[in-house]
Formats: sequence, C-alpha cells, structure tokens
Amino acid sequence: MITTTNPATGETIATYETLDENGIDRKLETATRAYRDWRTSSLDERTKVLTSLGDLYESNEEELARLAVTEMGKPITQARAEVQKCANLLHYYAEHGPPMLESKFWDLSDGGRAEGRWLPQGPVLAVMPWNFPYWQVVRFLAPTILAGNVGLLKHASLVQGVAARMEELVLEAGGPEGLLQNLCVSSDPIGTVIDDPRVVAATLTGSEGAGSAVAERAGKNLKKVVLELGGTDPFIVMPSADMEQAVKDAVTARVQNNGQSCICGKRTIVHAEIYDDFAERFIAALKDVKLGDPMEDDTELGPLSSEGQRDTVLEQVDKAKEEGCTLLFGAEKIDKPGAWMTAGLLTDVPLAGETGTDEIFGPVGQLYKAKDIEEATTIANTIPYGLGSAVWTNDEDEKEHFANAIEAGMTTFNAVNGSKIEAPFGGTKRSGHGRELAEFGLHEFMNLKTLVHPA
Repeated sequence: MITTTNPATGETIATYETLDENGIDRKLETATRAYRDWRTSSLDERTKVLTSLGDLYESNEEELARLAVTEMGKPITQARAEVQKCANLLHYYAEHGPPMLESKFWDLSDGGRAEGRWLPQGPVLAVMPWNFPYWQVVRFLAPTILAGNVGLLKHASLVQGVAARMEELVLEAGGPEGLLQNLCVSSDPIGTVIDDPRVVAATLTGSEGAGSAVAERAGKNLKKVVLELGGTDPFIVMPSADMEQAVKDAVTARVQNNGQSCICGKRTIVHAEIYDDFAERFIAALKDVKLGDPMEDDTELGPLSSEGQRDTVLEQVDKAKEEGCTLLFGAEKIDKPGAWMTAGLLTDVPLAGETGTDEIFGPVGQLYKAKDIEEATTIANTIPYGLGSAVWTNDEDEKEHFANAIEAGMTTFNAVNGSKIEAPFGGTKRSGHGRELAEFGLHEFMNLKTLVHPA
C-alpha cells in the first residue's frame, strides 16, 4: 500500500493499492499491445492527441494545480505555472515536432544515396520525482507520444494522485489504452521491470543514488538510459550586474518550489567588490520571504514535501555547523503539524567538505565571496555535479569566459536558471547524461535507421 500525506497539515490524503507481480505483468503486456498499434499511427494521429492533451492541461489547470499543492506542498501560483508549462510543451511538439522526424539524406562517395529515418523502439520506463510532478513526466511523455513509443510511469509515492490523474488525461485526450500507464509500486520491483525484454529503455529524474541504480540495471541489459540527477548549482554575481534584480532572482532561486529544485541556484557566489552590499540585501530579502499556506496566492514558501525531507535538510544544516560553516539565520523547524521550516543561509563553507559538495534540497542557501573571476569559476566547479548555473554580468568578456569555463549542462545569463521547451536540457558530471526537450529529447529513444540506396 502507498499512502499520500498533505505536507502542509500532516493529514492522510489517500491510500493506493500497489501492483503485485501479476499486476505489473499485465501493465507490460498492455504496453506491448499498445505499442504494436501506436508505432504505425500517423503523425496526424499523434499530434491530435498531443494537442488535445495540451488543451486538457489548460482547461483543468486549477484542479491539477491544487492536486499538486495538496500532495507535495508547492505554492499554488507555481503549481499553476507548472501545469501551463506542460500545456505549452505538448502544444510545442504538436506544432513543431513533425519536421524533427523528417528523414535526412546524404550523397555517398560511390554515387549512391543514404537516408536516415527516425523510427520508434517500444515501451519506455520513466522513473519520476515528486518535486515537479507534472512537468517531469510531460517532459518525457510529449516526445514519447510523438515518437510512436509508449510510456510506463513509476512516479514518486508522494504524488500518486497526480500519477493516476495524468494517466486519465491521456485517455481523455483520445490516446489509446496503454499509451501511458501508471505503475503504482514501490522502488523495489523497478529492477525487474528494467530487466523485462518488453521494456526497451528507461529515463529517470531524481537522486544520484537512484540514477546509479537504474543505470547499472539498464547497463546489464544493454538498454539506453537518460538521467537528470541532482545539482548544487552556482549563482554567480559580478560587479557589472543589475544588483537589485540579481538579489531578487537569487532569493527566487533559493526558495522556488520550497527550495526543492535541482536546477535553481543553491550556491550564491559574489565578487568581493560587491559582496558586502549584495549580502546585506540578500539576507534581508530572504528573511522577508512570505511563508504560509501554499494554497494562498501570496505565499512564496510553503512546507517541504514531507517531514522526512524537512528533517534531512535540518540534519544537513547541523552537519554544516560541525564542519565549521556559519548559519547566518533561519533553517529552523516550525513547531506545527506538517513539514514546515524557515529559509536559511550558510556561509564560511569549506569547498572540500560535505556541505560544499552535497546538494541541500530545501530552502537553505550558501553564500561565497570570490576575489576575482577565476576564484568564482573555481568555486562554481568544485562540486561533483554539473546541471545548471546562472551568471549575473553585463560584461561580454565575462559572459564568454563563463560560457566555456563553467562545468554544467546549462548556463543562464542575468536570469533564474530554468529549462526552456525549445532548447536541450540535461547535465554533465554526476548530474547525469542525455538530453530532454527540443529535437534532442525527441530523438533520445528513437532508432536512427540508415537506409542505403546504391547508385
């Protein structure tokens, strides 16, 4: 059994029966049957489902947003934005995706011609987290539908209501049974699902440990994986930056999604020339963040996803103090039902310690002073992760330096870092491999088949 809990109140929401071995087998057989038909469907059929599904996300925005808030606690305005982003991605692939599947042709030196054709491969397993319960799934689902594949979703236990509703929406959009199926299971059976020959590939967004386990199992079965794992992203501020906007966005980066975002800045690195001014403003703004009921429109910081997650963050703060870090303020448990804590900020963080290299998945930031651009780069890269990064500068030479020097899958200039539906998204180092979104995400689980036509 899986039980979901409202992190704002600690109250039980619902209980779900988990699939046994026979139930999983039935899901896999349904996926196999669905793929046999869907792989031969026309692009018109696929784009019709994508368009209809995007429309459903728009028309059900409030219902879907409130379900996410109830199950994992994100502020309602952010939940609405997440649902709308899903609709935008579905419409994007419906409108712009078909040309991405057009064949490529090459003239051969012997006078012949070769064709590269994109073909589907089969059922793909998606292991997805709770922090963006719709977006993480749709980021996988939209290209899956367009490619002619089908999806099996192992969603986080915290958001089983979201998982079930997403499966329903695909059917309501006109998708065939089995185009997306929710596997209501714990993590234990996932290895056997990856082993099953009916599953051709896997994608995971989540922790480094989970990604390593899935990659190892897939590797033994010679199956491709795409992994988007953790990050402890740098947020670098240089002297030419717009100070007011940089402070505002640094706060957003730290408390967005209640501090539970892989790609938002966790380590704020500020040039010594402006450090004191920035730190004073940053601390004041963080202290002023509105903490409250996540269903209220003006709430900026709600509860963490669970009491366990909140306690993990508090344990990391205690460990940071043991390592010699200074807690400037906050990071305190709030004594009421639910998974509540205040935002906080650490400084004097040793680069080689656990605090400097591990991800803190909650509203606790780290503040560093860098004497120059080289030290800022060193601090940014002295981590095992490489997902996203943000740099605040209006100096073009500095932009060029950071574009090449920061070890990350993405660098955003003068804005909060975030995925863009038209551009590839993914990490490097221990933040995973493979890419999602744009044509890159569409092609990851397709067979680029070469056809040779002799002269």
